[in-house]
Amino acid sequence: QELSELRDADIQLASLEAEAGELESSYRQQAALLRKSRQRAAAKLAAETSEGMRKLGMPDGRIGVELATLAEGRFSASGLDQVEFQVSANPGQPLQPLAKVASGGELSRISLAVQVATLACASVPTLIFDEVDVGIGGGVAEIVGRLLRRLGEQRQVLCVTHLPQVAAQGHQHLLISKKSSGDKVATSIHTLSGESQVKEIARMLGGIDITSSSLTHAREMIALSQS
Repeated sequence: QELSELRDADIQLASLEAEAGELESSYRQQAALLRKSRQRAAAKLAAETSEGMRKLGMPDGRIGVELATLAEGRFSASGLDQVEFQVSANPGQPLQPLAKVASGGELSRISLAVQVATLACASVPTLIFDEVDVGIGGGVAEIVGRLLRRLGEQRQVLCVTHLPQVAAQGHQHLLISKKSSGDKVATSIHTLSGESQVKEIARMLGGIDITSSSLTHAREMIALSQS
């Protein structure tokens, strides 16, 4: 059998080259269809994400999805496209690669806008947001909290926040604290509910001294967010 394969090597090689050519032609056809689908989806995703960015305290924010063709002779399991997210956070600023121009807080908010836009089709089970509330407050912070809560109804969402407007929206509230003793530092996590949550939201609202007004405001915020 080995001798036969060696004798017929040229014939087999020609057959394999022909098969490879057919497969490449089929691959390129499928990749072209995928590119058209991506172009349609990219325009829709960019529009919805840009709208989400504006709601999240980036009034001049916009995002674009750039599709570049891979170098000749390169193939990938996901087609012939190199996909790059580009962003502009300021008026008059051209779109630039997301990884190069967005700050940590902006990345978190853009990520949140993308997750909301793709909520119906995303499959990531757990989302972690850190610094999503950097540089925002008031009504925008409440919008961020609402969007996170909306995501939390279909995904597991972990959010580190210092804003009461965001914390009050959570399905669960965990307090993380550090305590130093000599040369050691211990970190503890406590689940808050009921009055303990009200007091923490009031502390976030008013600082060290918790007043009756801040407690009333905290109860109001929690009641509104849970309704």
